[in-house]
Amino acid sequence: MKLSPKKPFTWASGWRSPIYCDNRKTLSYPAVRTFIRQQFVHIVNSEFGRPDMIAGVATGGIAHGALVAHDMGLPFIYVRSGNKEHGLKNQVEGDITVGRNVVVVEDLVSTGGSSLNAVQALRDAGLEVKGMVSIFTYGFDEANKAFASAKVKLHALTNYSVLIDQALRDEYITEKDLAPLNEWRKDPATWNRPLTETSTN
Repeated sequence: MKLSPKKPFTWASGWRSPIYCDNRKTLSYPAVRTFIRQQFVHIVNSEFGRPDMIAGVATGGIAHGALVAHDMGLPFIYVRSGNKEHGLKNQVEGDITVGRNVVVVEDLVSTGGSSLNAVQALRDAGLEVKGMVSIFTYGFDEANKAFASAKVKLHALTNYSVLIDQALRDEYITEKDLAPLNEWRKDPATWNRPLTETSTN
């Protein structure tokens, strides 16, 4: 996780952001990935009940989803961002005939678009989606509304507000950094753009 209010990052969507979240790095640390797996298993059992299978969202959710499925002794499948362009042209990979319902594992939720695309692919394949777990969510209103509209319950291990509070306590950021970080959280689509980009004239 990197916070850089003064030198923002540019996301694939074109949004400029003071934060870059790379949850793939958690896999390099056994203690961290074990903690994440244990917390996911706890949430799945307590919030959704034991599913028939676990699904990971490509690419960040695949490894964590496989770890959760292994821990729970469940079948595992994963969902591509789109249909494969050759072979069987599948979007959902794995044997979906071994169960009727599934909990989805994601690493990060931003706008919710790719996560809910995976949910729809699973539903189109005839599976009931019991819910989704993620390592991190930004908690954008856009995502909250999208998940509510899709009738998908999301449980994240942590979120943007917790991250900022911890970064301040650890002195990774200062009080002066809080204003731009909070402004971005309120309106990420137009934050820190040149005036010519946001003008309606």
